[in-house]
Amino acid sequence: MEENLIAEQEETAVIDLVNKTLLLNILPFHVAQRYFSNSMPRDELFNEEYEEVAVMFASISNFMDFYTENELNLNGKSCLKILNEIILDFDQLLAETQFLHIEKMKVVGSTYMAAAGLRPGIRGTQWEEEETEPIDAHTNLETLTNFAISMMKKLSILNQDALQEFQLRIGIDCGRVIAGVVGASKPLYDIWGNTVNVASRMDSTGKMGRIQVTEKSALILMQRGFECQSRGLIHVKGKAAPMKTYFVKTPYDSEEMTRF
Repeated sequence: MEENLIAEQEETAVIDLVNKTLLLNILPFHVAQRYFSNSMPRDELFNEEYEEVAVMFASISNFMDFYTENELNLNGKSCLKILNEIILDFDQLLAETQFLHIEKMKVVGSTYMAAAGLRPGIRGTQWEEEETEPIDAHTNLETLTNFAISMMKKLSILNQDALQEFQLRIGIDCGRVIAGVVGASKPLYDIWGNTVNVASRMDSTGKMGRIQVTEKSALILMQRGFECQSRGLIHVKGKAAPMKTYFVKTPYDSEEMTRF
């Protein structure tokens, strides 16, 4: 009887560990901690407001030109294997010290979404009730832009190794967002707001191989030593008036890509 009890306890401990590991893979650490502690009722909406968050959408805009389904590539599986390798390379960057404040939000198709400044502290540290001093918008924007450039570098290396020509089209903006968890059986942590919408538009209206940002973001980045080129006014869905945007210059801008 005692051996059975010990075995059951060990099995319960393993299941609990697996559940916590899975939850930490889909929720930020400080949010998952609240679920672990049972301090929040299941039907209560978890939400936070942040004033100075940088948001990025990075699309492998020519991936669908590469994707095909035939017998040679196992009906598309070989193409998805390469996409998975690219995403894994991007994920590995998050473990670097300089990028610990960046939260990967999700991957939709071949678009990678991330944000900087969503929570106090550093990934994996113990959550405390007293919030640490928030990082300012300038630092969040600088960190996320450097992350975007590192993604471009990773993709450049993969292109050389795999003899491919994938390019990222990246959009970034900074400002106020609302963050929260929706759903119960499969909870999703996501962010909403004008900043998110504009960052997405900076991606969708951008150019392959370039990082496009709003004028507000460009002015901040130039103060931090980045070189930005004015693109002029562009029409953005959901905005009544055209927006002035900029391209951030990077070591991965080819001569072709700088024509706009």
